Amino acid sequence: MEDRYSLQAPANPWMITSAPFFQGLPEAVVEPALIHLVTRTHPANQVILLENDWGGSVYFIGDGWVKIRTYNMEGKEVTLNILGKGELFGEMAALDEVPRSTDVITLTPTVIGSMPAQDFVKLLQIEPLAGVRLSQLMARRLRQVNRRLRLRESDSQSRVADTLLFLAEGQGKKGHTGTEIPNLPHRELSSLSGLARETVTRVLTRLEKKGLIKRDQDIICIPDMSALEKMIV
Repeated sequence: MEDRYSLQAPANPWMITSAPFFQGLPEAVVEPALIHLVTRTHPANQVILLENDWGGSVYFIGDGWVKIRTYNMEGKEVTLNILGKGELFGEMAALDEVPRSTDVITLTPTVIGSMPAQDFVKLLQIEPLAGVRLSQLMARRLRQVNRRLRLRESDSQSRVADTLLFLAEGQGKKGHTGTEIPNLPHRELSSLSGLARETVTRVLTRLEKKGLIKRDQDIICIPDMSALEKMIV
Protein backbone atom coordinates (compact mmCIF):
# COMPACT_ATOMS: atom_id res chain seq x y z
CA MET A 1 0.00 0.00 0.00
CA GLU A 2 1.24 3.50 -0.78
CA ASP A 3 1.94 5.52 2.34
CA ARG A 4 1.34 9.28 2.08
CA TYR A 5 3.07 9.86 5.41
CA SER A 6 6.35 8.27 4.39
CA LEU A 7 9.35 10.16 3.06
CA GLN A 8 10.93 8.71 -0.04
CA ALA A 9 14.70 8.84 -0.05
CA PRO A 10 17.39 7.86 -2.54
CA ALA A 11 17.94 4.11 -2.56
CA ASN A 12 20.71 3.07 -0.21
CA PRO A 13 21.92 -0.34 -1.43
CA TRP A 14 24.65 -0.56 1.22
CA MET A 15 22.10 -0.26 4.02
CA ILE A 16 20.05 -3.08 2.50
CA THR A 17 22.88 -5.39 1.37
CA SER A 18 24.29 -5.39 4.90
CA ALA A 19 21.28 -7.54 5.86
CA PRO A 20 22.08 -11.19 6.68
CA PHE A 21 19.98 -12.33 3.71
CA PHE A 22 22.52 -10.84 1.28
CA GLN A 23 25.68 -12.02 3.05
CA GLY A 24 27.86 -14.06 0.69
CA LEU A 25 25.73 -13.42 -2.39
CA PRO A 26 27.76 -12.39 -5.48
CA GLU A 27 27.71 -8.65 -6.10
CA ALA A 28 27.04 -9.32 -9.78
CA VAL A 29 23.74 -10.96 -8.78
CA VAL A 30 22.71 -8.59 -6.00
CA GLU A 31 23.28 -5.33 -7.88
CA PRO A 32 20.71 -5.94 -10.66
CA ALA A 33 18.25 -7.35 -8.10
CA LEU A 34 18.25 -3.97 -6.32
CA ILE A 35 17.86 -1.81 -9.41
CA HIS A 36 14.21 -1.05 -8.60
CA LEU A 37 14.73 -0.77 -4.84
CA VAL A 38 12.96 2.20 -3.21
CA THR A 39 13.70 3.31 0.34
CA ARG A 40 11.32 5.26 2.53
CA THR A 41 11.48 6.64 6.04
CA HIS A 42 8.32 6.00 8.05
CA PRO A 43 7.29 7.55 11.38
CA ALA A 44 6.44 5.45 14.42
CA ASN A 45 3.01 3.78 14.51
CA GLN A 46 2.72 3.82 10.73
CA VAL A 47 0.90 0.98 8.98
CA ILE A 48 3.20 -0.49 6.31
CA LEU A 49 1.09 -3.47 5.27
CA LEU A 50 -2.42 -4.60 6.02
CA GLU A 51 -3.75 -8.13 6.22
CA ASN A 52 -5.39 -9.17 2.94
CA ASP A 53 -3.37 -6.68 0.88
CA TRP A 54 -1.94 -8.24 -2.25
CA GLY A 55 1.82 -8.67 -2.11
CA GLY A 56 3.63 -6.61 -4.73
CA SER A 57 6.89 -6.11 -2.83
CA VAL A 58 9.32 -7.63 -0.35
CA TYR A 59 10.59 -5.29 2.37
CA PHE A 60 14.00 -4.94 4.04
CA ILE A 61 14.49 -2.98 7.26
CA GLY A 62 17.44 -0.63 7.01
CA ASP A 63 16.90 0.87 10.46
CA GLY A 64 14.22 0.90 13.16
CA TRP A 65 11.64 -1.61 14.39
CA VAL A 66 8.34 -3.03 13.17
CA LYS A 67 5.82 -5.42 14.67
CA ILE A 68 3.96 -8.18 12.88
CA ARG A 69 0.34 -8.13 14.04
CA THR A 70 -2.83 -10.13 13.65
CA TYR A 71 -6.08 -10.55 15.60
CA ASN A 72 -7.54 -13.54 17.42
CA MET A 73 -11.13 -14.81 17.20
CA GLU A 74 -12.23 -12.31 19.86
CA GLY A 75 -10.79 -9.41 17.90
CA LYS A 76 -7.87 -8.90 20.30
CA GLU A 77 -4.58 -7.75 18.81
CA VAL A 78 -1.80 -10.36 18.87
CA THR A 79 1.83 -9.44 18.19
CA LEU A 80 3.47 -12.32 16.36
CA ASN A 81 6.95 -10.93 15.99
CA ILE A 82 9.17 -7.87 16.35
CA LEU A 83 11.64 -7.26 13.52
CA GLY A 84 14.54 -4.84 13.35
CA LYS A 85 17.47 -3.75 11.25
CA GLY A 86 18.57 -6.34 8.71
CA GLU A 87 15.32 -8.32 8.75
CA LEU A 88 12.92 -8.78 5.85
CA PHE A 89 9.16 -9.25 5.66
CA GLY A 90 6.50 -9.69 3.01
CA GLU A 91 8.27 -12.65 1.41
CA MET A 92 5.42 -15.12 1.87
CA ALA A 93 2.90 -13.19 -0.23
CA ALA A 94 5.57 -12.67 -2.89
CA LEU A 95 6.27 -16.40 -3.08
CA ASP A 96 2.78 -17.90 -3.07
CA GLU A 97 0.94 -14.95 -4.68
CA VAL A 98 -1.83 -14.75 -2.10
CA PRO A 99 -2.96 -11.79 0.04
CA ARG A 100 -0.95 -10.75 3.10
CA SER A 101 -1.68 -12.76 6.23
CA THR A 102 -0.71 -10.12 8.83
CA ASP A 103 -0.38 -6.37 9.43
CA VAL A 104 3.02 -4.69 9.74
CA ILE A 105 3.29 -1.54 11.90
CA THR A 106 6.35 0.58 12.70
CA LEU A 107 7.27 0.87 16.38
CA THR A 108 9.89 3.57 15.84
CA PRO A 109 10.94 5.82 12.95
CA THR A 110 11.98 3.18 10.44
CA VAL A 111 13.83 3.06 7.13
CA ILE A 112 12.45 0.40 4.82
CA GLY A 113 13.58 -0.65 1.35
CA SER A 114 10.97 -2.21 -0.92
CA MET A 115 11.92 -4.59 -3.71
CA PRO A 116 9.38 -5.62 -6.37
CA ALA A 117 8.25 -9.19 -5.76
CA GLN A 118 9.28 -10.29 -9.25
CA ASP A 119 12.85 -9.09 -8.64
CA PHE A 120 12.98 -11.00 -5.36
CA VAL A 121 11.66 -14.20 -6.94
CA LYS A 122 14.10 -13.86 -9.84
CA LEU A 123 16.98 -13.53 -7.38
CA LEU A 124 15.90 -16.78 -5.71
CA GLN A 125 15.70 -18.49 -9.08
CA ILE A 126 19.17 -17.54 -10.30
CA GLU A 127 21.16 -17.61 -7.04
CA PRO A 128 20.92 -20.84 -4.95
CA LEU A 129 22.50 -19.21 -1.89
CA ALA A 130 19.63 -16.70 -1.77
CA GLY A 131 17.22 -19.62 -1.43
CA VAL A 132 19.37 -21.09 1.34
CA ARG A 133 19.39 -17.75 3.21
CA LEU A 134 15.60 -17.49 2.96
CA SER A 135 15.16 -21.09 4.13
CA GLN A 136 17.42 -20.43 7.14
CA LEU A 137 15.39 -17.33 8.02
CA MET A 138 12.07 -19.16 7.84
CA ALA A 139 13.42 -22.14 9.81
CA ARG A 140 14.61 -19.82 12.59
CA ARG A 141 11.25 -18.10 12.80
CA LEU A 142 9.44 -21.45 12.87
CA ARG A 143 11.63 -22.70 15.74
CA GLN A 144 10.89 -19.52 17.68
CA VAL A 145 7.15 -19.90 17.19
CA ASN A 146 7.28 -23.58 18.23
CA ARG A 147 9.14 -22.70 21.41
CA ARG A 148 6.64 -19.98 22.30
CA LEU A 149 3.74 -22.37 21.74
CA ARG A 150 5.31 -24.94 24.08
CA LEU A 151 5.52 -22.31 26.81
CA ARG A 152 1.92 -21.11 26.58
CA GLU A 153 0.98 -23.07 29.72
CA SER A 154 4.09 -22.07 31.68
CA ASP A 155 4.13 -19.58 34.55
CA SER A 156 4.34 -15.84 33.90
CA GLN A 157 8.03 -15.58 34.77
CA SER A 158 8.92 -18.26 32.23
CA ARG A 159 6.86 -16.60 29.52
CA VAL A 160 8.31 -13.12 30.05
CA ALA A 161 11.86 -14.51 30.23
CA ASP A 162 11.28 -16.44 27.02
CA THR A 163 9.90 -13.33 25.31
CA LEU A 164 13.03 -11.38 26.23
CA LEU A 165 15.24 -14.21 24.97
CA PHE A 166 13.16 -14.41 21.79
CA LEU A 167 13.84 -10.72 21.13
CA ALA A 168 17.50 -11.08 22.05
CA GLU A 169 18.02 -13.99 19.65
CA GLY A 170 16.32 -12.15 16.81
CA GLN A 171 17.38 -8.55 17.42
CA GLY A 172 19.87 -8.51 20.29
CA LYS A 173 23.08 -6.51 20.06
CA LYS A 174 26.20 -7.05 22.11
CA GLY A 175 26.78 -4.15 24.47
CA HIS A 176 29.43 -3.42 27.09
CA THR A 177 27.50 -5.16 29.86
CA GLY A 178 25.47 -7.78 27.99
CA THR A 179 22.96 -8.34 25.21
CA GLU A 180 20.79 -5.31 24.48
CA ILE A 181 17.25 -5.30 23.14
CA PRO A 182 14.81 -2.40 22.70
CA ASN A 183 12.81 -1.48 25.80
CA LEU A 184 9.45 -1.98 24.12
CA PRO A 185 6.19 -0.68 25.59
CA HIS A 186 4.78 -3.21 28.04
CA ARG A 187 1.68 -3.60 25.86
CA GLU A 188 3.92 -5.07 23.12
CA LEU A 189 5.61 -7.47 25.55
CA SER A 190 2.16 -8.33 26.85
CA SER A 191 0.93 -9.21 23.38
CA LEU A 192 4.06 -11.23 22.58
CA SER A 193 3.89 -13.22 25.82
CA GLY A 194 0.10 -13.56 25.99
CA LEU A 195 0.01 -12.07 29.49
CA ALA A 196 -1.75 -9.08 30.99
CA ARG A 197 0.29 -5.87 30.85
CA GLU A 198 0.24 -5.55 34.64
CA THR A 199 1.66 -9.08 34.95
CA VAL A 200 4.46 -8.25 32.52
CA THR A 201 5.32 -5.14 34.53
CA ARG A 202 5.51 -7.13 37.79
CA VAL A 203 7.70 -9.84 36.25
CA LEU A 204 10.09 -7.32 34.69
CA THR A 205 10.49 -5.61 38.07
CA ARG A 206 11.18 -9.00 39.68
CA LEU A 207 13.78 -9.92 37.04
CA GLU A 208 15.46 -6.54 37.46
CA LYS A 209 15.68 -6.94 41.24
CA LYS A 210 17.36 -10.31 40.71
CA GLY A 211 19.94 -8.68 38.41
CA LEU A 212 18.81 -10.71 35.40
CA ILE A 213 17.98 -7.60 33.38
CA LYS A 214 18.87 -3.91 33.50
CA ARG A 215 16.56 -1.27 32.11
CA ASP A 216 16.82 2.32 30.97
CA GLN A 217 14.52 4.43 28.84
CA ASP A 218 15.39 2.82 25.51
CA ILE A 219 17.22 -0.44 26.22
CA ILE A 220 16.81 -3.65 28.21
CA CYS A 221 20.18 -5.25 28.86
CA ILE A 222 20.50 -8.96 29.61
CA PRO A 223 23.87 -9.41 31.39
CA ASP A 224 23.81 -13.23 31.20
CA MET A 225 21.59 -14.95 28.63
CA SER A 226 22.12 -18.39 30.18
CA ALA A 227 21.10 -17.14 33.64
CA LEU A 228 17.86 -15.74 32.23
CA GLU A 229 17.22 -18.97 30.35
CA LYS A 230 17.43 -20.89 33.65
CA MET A 231 14.35 -18.96 34.82
CA ILE A 232 12.24 -20.82 32.25
CA VAL A 233 10.60 -23.90 33.76
